[in-house]
Amino acid sequence: MNKLTFENIDTIGHMIDENTLYKHYHYPEMLIRYDSNFIDFKRVPTWNEFEQTAAFLMEFHKRKGQNHIKFYLPENKKPSTELLIYFKEKEYEIGFLELYSIEPNLFPPIEENPDIKIEFVTDKSLETFLLLKYEQDLQFGEAFAKYNHSLNKRLFKDAGVKQIIAYYKGNPAGSVDVIIKDETAEMDSLDVNETLRKKGIGSRLQKFVMEAFHDKTIILVADGEDTAREMYRKQNYQYHGFKYEILKIF
Repeated sequence: MNKLTFENIDTIGHMIDENTLYKHYHYPEMLIRYDSNFIDFKRVPTWNEFEQTAAFLMEFHKRKGQNHIKFYLPENKKPSTELLIYFKEKEYEIGFLELYSIEPNLFPPIEENPDIKIEFVTDKSLETFLLLKYEQDLQFGEAFAKYNHSLNKRLFKDAGVKQIIAYYKGNPAGSVDVIIKDETAEMDSLDVNETLRKKGIGSRLQKFVMEAFHDKTIILVADGEDTAREMYRKQNYQYHGFKYEILKIF
């Protein structure tokens, strides 16, 4: 397939405006979701351009009752020194994402574990899945967990998304969403209950995806400062690039 970029990653949100400097995404269905309400710069802005754009987005979000502003810089572009100084002075949170892919046949072998069961979410298991996700999302606050509960119900009805649940000794233990496109299957929201980590559940979830979508390239985005990225590298995922994200909550 063609070269993979962050353009291959699915965005939950609507592009409501575009100009020569940026694209503006908004998602009124879930205003509290930072990853759906943001500005994506087409080029690295000057500090003055950023300041003006931030003032616009803050006013826009305040009118909608939102309490954050978020921005992405262009793929594989680092902020300038003057921007880094500005972000620090204005107390922005700065991070970066990394894009990975793997061909399913390159995923390393995994020893079977009879205590772990993986399956697609069905009508029968939907409520169990929704409760698991709600409990996982509570770490981000009750409001977010409630909004995401509604989103997960909508995604269950989306033909382009498959939701997967893991059980450990019969109890719900982890999950992952898979966004299906012509050539790719994107793993999103991979999570395992904190008390059940390091038991191979996350690897088994990935292996299930590899087997179910063996004819597609598997892609994902990892937090550039998260230890999970080291796991992906050891599992033969290929690194494709990075993207800076800038956030302020007010």
